[in-house]
Amino acid sequence: MTGTLKSGADEAPGADHHATHGYISDKDRYLTRLKRIEGQARGIHRMVDEEQYCIDILTQISALTSALQGVALGLLDDHLKHCVVDAAKAGGDTADAKIKEASDAIARLVRS
Repeated sequence: MTGTLKSGADEAPGADHHATHGYISDKDRYLTRLKRIEGQARGIHRMVDEEQYCIDILTQISALTSALQGVALGLLDDHLKHCVVDAAKAGGDTADAKIKEASDAIARLVRS
């Protein structure tokens, strides 16, 4: 995540700006999970600051990584069920772009 916003000309092929996305029905659940993840990250920061035992810090990093992966997989599942399915129904270049976009996202998740 770069933290920069893209203008229309710079967007990835197939990017869309529907009023709602697949995850919108679970938005509150995602926000709750992300708030918990923020707390975990602050806790790890505190552990390092307090010079706690490295294995304990690594254990917490592993838990944080798993939590982030859970959010990512949930978002990917929602994306496939909504955005990709809708694009596949439309067919053509839009479908091809959404499928490539999803494949690229999966590849990034597998590498991390």
